Amino acid sequence: MDFLANLVDKINGAITDYCLVFLLIGVGLYFTIRTKFVQVRCFGEGMRNVFGKLSLKGGKQKGGLSSFQALATAIAAQVGTGNIVGACGAILVGGPGAIFWMWVIAFLGMATIYSEAVLAQKTRVVNADGSVEGGPVYYIKHVFKGGFGKFLAGFFAVATLLALGFMGSMVQSNSIAGTATTAMGIDAKFGWIIGLVVAALAAVVFLGGVSRLASVTEKIVPVMAGLYILGSLVVIFARIQYIPETFGMIFKYAFNANALIGGGIGAALKVAISQGAKRGLFSNEAGMGSTPHAHAQANVKTPHEQGVTAMIGVFIDTFIVLTLTALVVISTLYAGGGELGNSLSYDAVNGGLLNAAAFPKANLAQMAFGSIFWGKTFGNIFVAVCLFFFAFSTILSWNFFGKINFQYLFGKKYTIIYTVLAVAFVFLGSIFQNDFVWNLTDFFNNLMVIPNAIALVFLGSLVAVSAKTRGKCDLPADDEAATETIEEEANDETNA
Repeated sequence: MDFLANLVDKINGAITDYCLVFLLIGVGLYFTIRTKFVQVRCFGEGMRNVFGKLSLKGGKQKGGLSSFQALATAIAAQVGTGNIVGACGAILVGGPGAIFWMWVIAFLGMATIYSEAVLAQKTRVVNADGSVEGGPVYYIKHVFKGGFGKFLAGFFAVATLLALGFMGSMVQSNSIAGTATTAMGIDAKFGWIIGLVVAALAAVVFLGGVSRLASVTEKIVPVMAGLYILGSLVVIFARIQYIPETFGMIFKYAFNANALIGGGIGAALKVAISQGAKRGLFSNEAGMGSTPHAHAQANVKTPHEQGVTAMIGVFIDTFIVLTLTALVVISTLYAGGGELGNSLSYDAVNGGLLNAAAFPKANLAQMAFGSIFWGKTFGNIFVAVCLFFFAFSTILSWNFFGKINFQYLFGKKYTIIYTVLAVAFVFLGSIFQNDFVWNLTDFFNNLMVIPNAIALVFLGSLVAVSAKTRGKCDLPADDEAATETIEEEANDETNA
């Protein structure tokens, strides 16, 4: 297992450093420019769509989901271990400066996820029974006809099935088991008991279909986010005098990472950026092609409406939840003479910190909260509870995304086989090594990005039109807002 973990880690490193960073930043810049900074222009519209329609009882739809249910399902996928364990891992390996690069990836990613949601809406299929089918495989086949389109869509479907339906769920249950055993003060070898409980709970929701998933996520997402935000603010206010230093470290080590983690300037900067890109992707999922499965289900008036709503999911995930984790960890463990604030020796050969093993990613947040909360035990319990809700909701959404791609590959007849395998992988995650599980998930996540990014760029004109007209070109022909001028401009730009 150690050999496989090292092999997959080296492959991931090559993909991340030489492909993923350029793809994420490049696609994000492309759509930021093509949509004329839609993440800035339409940010207020997106906030109104989300919080003006906030409801914990969206009800069962005739087909698909309400806009908020779709967003809650997407956020349930986004806000998971990446916001706690992933952020801690990025800071530990890449230094506090990795958070700056996660912010950059997220800002650009807001334009990327706008395009994903818009295209998922434009290419979705509504069946006779009212059920909705949609996601990247549909807009990949829309832009690439023939054999190449089928191959690219199939490649994405297989990668998604493995990354989210199986490997991704292992990461979530692995983190739940790790933090739970720490909080309860029991040996990690008993994590399988936690995994068994999580697998049983997940099976109940898996078998209930999309309506049960929506009912659970629309209730659990606002509650879990509120609980974590409240706890984080308690720590931040307790360390308020170190918050300016915390932000200073984030910006300083974004460009001067070697001052903290050692090594050459170029090597240390590459580590900070690659960690920000890799963990940023795992956290907000913009460009990965996962959340379009949820946004395709939304019953909205225009694709643009769900596009701006989707942007708020990235904002909540990275600029609120993940940033709070970063502020808690850096202000307690780095700033003000924290135990990780001194220079750490960077191993340029193996690509990590020489003493990183002494600070497991899964427990770093527990160390940070425990340093302020009423006793270390309470801090461990708080993180374990929050991580359970974060990770469990992600398991539910990722299973749904994986199921869509399984049905695309094999049809609905064999869905029960997928469900049984998915439950088994949830359990297996609780007994495997932490780093091995993360490496496998990163590998398949990276593979998802490639076909998704290619299709997004080739469909850029459709996205640009929706952003330019704010969805007016997508309204029915008899709608007064859909004027002839708008239609002509939209057609001209699409043809161009």
